Amino acid sequence: MRAVHYRADSENGDHIDDPSEDALFLLIDDLDVSDNTFVVIRPDGDDPAWSVSVAVLDRGGYEVVRRDTTHHEHDVVTGTCVDRIARDLTIWMAARDFPGRPARHTGDV
Repeated sequence: MRAVHYRADSENGDHIDDPSEDALFLLIDDLDVSDNTFVVIRPDGDDPAWSVSVAVLDRGGYEVVRRDTTHHEHDVVTGTCVDRIARDLTIWMAARDFPGRPARHTGDV
């Protein structure tokens, strides 16, 4: 069964469909510098319009890369607090477009 909204995949093969903030926390917290260095989150489908990657840094902390071609976004930030990273990603992803979801209207009707 495919994810309804998005999927998260770690380098070590961990996979979660539609991960919650807590699940993202666990995936990020499990990253290490030897054999599980990143997790990628994106819509489940071909040619996704957006994606997020979180990679552990050798010197400690994490690099977060957020891309959204629909909104011409490409942000790269670093952080050390896994809780904050998971929360920020959950909020950011909630504002993304998903296949099959009605378009959001931002202007007055």
